[in-house]
Amino acid sequence: MYEKKPWLKFYGDVPHEVNFPKISMYESVALAVADFHDRIAYDFMGKKVTYLDFKKEIDQCANALAALGLKKGDRVTISMPTSPPGIICFYAVNKLGGVASMIHPLSTESEIEFYCRVSNSRFALTMDMWLNAFRPAARRAGVEKVLICRMQDYLPKHLAKLYWLKAGRKNPPIPKDDPMIVDWKKWVMKTEHPLAMRASVDTNDLAVILYSGGTTGTPKGIMLSNYNFVSEGLMCANWVGMNPEYSDILAMLPIFHGFGLGVCVNTALSNGGKSILVPMFDADLAAKMMKKKPNFIIGVPTLFEALSKSEKFNKSDLSSIFACFSGADTLSRVLKERFENIVERQGGKGVRLLEGYGLTEAVTAIMAMPVKEYREGSIGVPFPNMLAKIVKRGTNDEAAAGEEGEICVHGPAVMMGYLDLPEESEKVLKKHDDGLIWLHTGDIATMDEDGFFYFKLREKRMIKSSGMNVYPAQVEGHLARHEAVEECCVIGVPDMEQVEKVKAFVVLRKEFIAKAGPELEKDIISFCRKDLIKWSCPREVEFVDEIPKTKVGKIAFKELEEKEIEKLKAEGKFIGIHA
Repeated sequence: MYEKKPWLKFYGDVPHEVNFPKISMYESVALAVADFHDRIAYDFMGKKVTYLDFKKEIDQCANALAALGLKKGDRVTISMPTSPPGIICFYAVNKLGGVASMIHPLSTESEIEFYCRVSNSRFALTMDMWLNAFRPAARRAGVEKVLICRMQDYLPKHLAKLYWLKAGRKNPPIPKDDPMIVDWKKWVMKTEHPLAMRASVDTNDLAVILYSGGTTGTPKGIMLSNYNFVSEGLMCANWVGMNPEYSDILAMLPIFHGFGLGVCVNTALSNGGKSILVPMFDADLAAKMMKKKPNFIIGVPTLFEALSKSEKFNKSDLSSIFACFSGADTLSRVLKERFENIVERQGGKGVRLLEGYGLTEAVTAIMAMPVKEYREGSIGVPFPNMLAKIVKRGTNDEAAAGEEGEICVHGPAVMMGYLDLPEESEKVLKKHDDGLIWLHTGDIATMDEDGFFYFKLREKRMIKSSGMNVYPAQVEGHLARHEAVEECCVIGVPDMEQVEKVKAFVVLRKEFIAKAGPELEKDIISFCRKDLIKWSCPREVEFVDEIPKTKVGKIAFKELEEKEIEKLKAEGKFIGIHA
């Protein structure tokens, strides 16, 4: 059925096929510079930089990295918020043929060490505020040089002074006597270095490593090529109708995430748009960004929920907004209509909040609702050049229209594979009878006769907390190391703010049973916060006598989820978001 591409009749003005240039991401930006050199490439809290000057920043950074010894194929860990140094370094690494390994800037010391080791990074970039965690972790992982930048160096003067008084002066100084540490501003961006030539790269070369939590408890590196990102940028641009008049994106999503990096940054910068960089999400701050007249708001449901509740956003001039896109989790019709009504009331003309579907194994979004079509409960139809189908569970056989099965996708955005995990890659990248390699997503859905997909559930155990993936096995593995924990199970609980919050059920060792209570719960949560990223940490711990099991002895996490929902319903607290 997929061969007929029934969804094409709903494309409207979107081209059925897009020709993707066989170039690198750096070359894509360089082409944009040639066409839009005087336009603003990025705006960071009021600091505006043109395309021409942005390319100069990239080239200066590339010169410095080459002077440090970076060669084609070398890996660089970038641990940054959505900010100028992060994207400058990203494209500079790409110019030299290096590989950018993108990680969360709030990663714990042990996580930093893990990511630097697994990516085999020679270099890294982070900020002064995380120096004390990053330096020892990077040293243990064998990183040769760590570039340290400061937030205030990229803020307008009045904001730089305010930031320094509130937070900057509390950050550790950049060491001058540690040969591993390199001052970003003084040495990378302000010192003259020999000119570094652009490396000769193939569009299919490895360019980026992003990470998904591992269902087995260990995060997996997802290998993505230049072609993956170049095609993703052009598919997204064509889908939402980006053009020179409407091309400015509000970039509130993190650059360690495919959605933030692939859409908010690379889609804008490879199509002559402006990326309005926001280092952290705050609803009122985002409302202030409306003064910058963004044409596109890209986010997750929790972001649109927060904006819709913001008094400032509700009073903002929203006439510049052309379209909005929500992904990473289920978007309720109530939220969709509420947000669209606010935008309409505040000057937007027929603006749609489009729901879509994607996964990091395909950079990010690979399908979405058409601009002029809406189907209740649908996650949309495939983008140009992407194929999608439903197969019967555990097989490669296509399911009938309306029959539940696993989503499989094929096309230019699909990853190269998992880093150093060929067996894991073979489990999800499979050749079907049509001769094509299909990515098995592990997500269960249906497709109707018109080619619209309807998400049902995740076959993989996964919690969506504030739009981020949390893998219970990883959290459970960490909890098991606590001295008081005999057995545990982690589930997602419906939550108005986070969509799902992490809750742990814990069976205590005999010697700790008498200590069950708030203090021990607090201790267990604190134990998790030492080594787990904050959204993976349990918000609640419930002590139980036993964890329910299936007939074959597996933990019956579904039973715990169902009981938790029934409890919330009885208390009148169930919000109905849980998938």
